[in-house]
Amino acid sequence: MASHCCNNQPVARSQRYRRILWIALVVNFSMFVLEIGAGARAGSTSLLADSLDFLGDAGNYAISLWVLGLGVAMRARASLLKALSMLAFGVGVLGTAVWQVLGDKVPDAQTMGSVGLLALLANLGVAALLFAYREGDSNMRSVWLCTRNDALGNVAVLLAALGVFGTGSAWPDLLVAGCMACLALTSAYQVMIQARHELLAVSCAPLEQA
Repeated sequence: MASHCCNNQPVARSQRYRRILWIALVVNFSMFVLEIGAGARAGSTSLLADSLDFLGDAGNYAISLWVLGLGVAMRARASLLKALSMLAFGVGVLGTAVWQVLGDKVPDAQTMGSVGLLALLANLGVAALLFAYREGDSNMRSVWLCTRNDALGNVAVLLAALGVFGTGSAWPDLLVAGCMACLALTSAYQVMIQARHELLAVSCAPLEQA
């Protein structure tokens, strides 16, 4: 009986992780819809960056659900795809920030603060659910890094809102957007390295067995 229960533990853990991914997907897509509208109205580059991050994460969670029951190689390839999306997000945000430098519009600090706080609460809830799975394979690690980056990005948006309110300038918003982009680029690199190691280990395994 004890052995039978122990054998069911990995299955139960997998099912719980799948439910958490579905919750994370719904939360992230909902926040994308809310935040992209608020970011456009407020003229905030950091809010727009965060909204695109929510969209990218929703896609990442969907990919993770798809490969959850597949082999290590397929999960690692999915991780590489997610890393590329994180890389594209970082480059896109940097480009948007540079473009906004040429303008002189000051974003709405009140909207930035209220929406940023709501996004932070949403991401902290998802991060709490995913915390136990932060040290898994590259696929699980990419999911955790995306969620962690979101929470850090939300804190940065709140700081940017304070900076915009205190200075009457758009520079705090642009600086935070640039920091969020750099965080995405760093995380993409980490996931790529781990995924490549996992693919290399899989390709070498038959040779070692032979």
